[in-house]
Amino acid sequence: MGQAKLFVVDDDEAARTLLAEALVQEGYEVEAFSNGQAAVERGKQSRADVVLTDIRMVQGDGFLVLKEFKKFSPDTSVVLLTAFGSLEGAIEAIKQGAYDYLTKPFKREDIRLVVQRSLEHCRLVRENARFREDARAREPWSQLVGSSPAMLEVYKLVARVSEGRSTVLIEGESGTGKELIARAVHLNSPRREKPFIPVNCGALPDHLLESEMFGYEKGAFTGAVGAKAGLFEAANGGTLFLDEIGDLGQALQVKLLRVMQEQEVRRVGSTASVKVDVRIIAATNRDLATLVKEGKFRDDLYYRLNVVRIALPSLAERREDITMLAHHFLQKYAKQSSHVRGFLPETMALLKRYHWPGNVRELENAVERAVSLSHGPLLLPEDLPESIRDEPDSGEVLKGQVEADQDALLTLDEVEKRHLARVLKETRGNKVKAAKILGIDRRTLYRMAERFGLDFGDEAEDK
Repeated sequence: MGQAKLFVVDDDEAARTLLAEALVQEGYEVEAFSNGQAAVERGKQSRADVVLTDIRMVQGDGFLVLKEFKKFSPDTSVVLLTAFGSLEGAIEAIKQGAYDYLTKPFKREDIRLVVQRSLEHCRLVRENARFREDARAREPWSQLVGSSPAMLEVYKLVARVSEGRSTVLIEGESGTGKELIARAVHLNSPRREKPFIPVNCGALPDHLLESEMFGYEKGAFTGAVGAKAGLFEAANGGTLFLDEIGDLGQALQVKLLRVMQEQEVRRVGSTASVKVDVRIIAATNRDLATLVKEGKFRDDLYYRLNVVRIALPSLAERREDITMLAHHFLQKYAKQSSHVRGFLPETMALLKRYHWPGNVRELENAVERAVSLSHGPLLLPEDLPESIRDEPDSGEVLKGQVEADQDALLTLDEVEKRHLARVLKETRGNKVKAAKILGIDRRTLYRMAERFGLDFGDEAEDK
């Protein structure tokens, strides 16, 4: 390929210069542009192997650069860069054909590796299958909240696997959102118009689960007064989500393996088989590999299920998402209690300090409880469950309790001002992120900041 040529596109001069110089030091030929349109025009005249472009720019944003390069130079790898990662951004980037999606600030090693992979992609895969560019509803993704590096990797993997029909195994602790991820895969796949049917493999005894999954004929057992189609037949053309697959008994493991191999089911009490077209997504909070070694789970079924593995991080492993998740759940449950506006700083500090053994589900329950118990505009530490308040080493957090009681008596304007200032501090002045947490648009955010005499600070970067 010779010396690789890279384009760097960013309207922030300091960021653009820093990135370009780092890439030159790595031995690449680099051209830098302050806007997307200039990069596109140059790209029509001169080859670029990799384009690293910021997403948010006044003149020609990153998605325009991506779209135009895909038209006239489809073998160019485009990497989108942003200061505010989101599920929607990751999905949009991947679906429109971006090779990767990175969030600022990134380490030099991150850029070095992504450029190496991008160049290999450019060299080996000239005719890439592109993710569809049709507009898809964002509602199926609305419950997936978080912009931590761990979750962005999950989002990108979900985006890539959704278009295919490979079996997916989702692993994660209870309460991490395994079913939400399964629904996201289904609702962003060609099967999205067909059924998504969840089955909890640990909720029923094996003999009942067998008849539920595979169906039965009249007279197959006592109480079978009529024939009934099973969940495999009901999910035909769509997706069957097998939750807690590690709880499946050995006999049912054999039958499930046969269905996956032959793509047909046989109802209990029948000798006839019914063809089905079902994508399997399985989930577990147990270590299936260990169960295989212990002889409790079939190795052949394990390998059938573990085609694509998605490992969900625990909430303790993505603590940077706690603020965003807490505000998300506050907005969800405050619809029933309109007087609740936000969290007292001491309350949020407790949420961020707690170890969350129940993960996101436990956080949601805690916020729902706090909203239902609250009598003021801000959620107080005493609104939280005792287990969260009594977390070891939380004494310093609670020393502001007196101030918390006083804050509950503030005027509504003062409450709003303090809460807005807190959110701006948490987001380091990031306007997009602050508006999302507050549940308002950016225009309203500007008006509120102007009314209260607040500014976005020196780090008010919202790209």
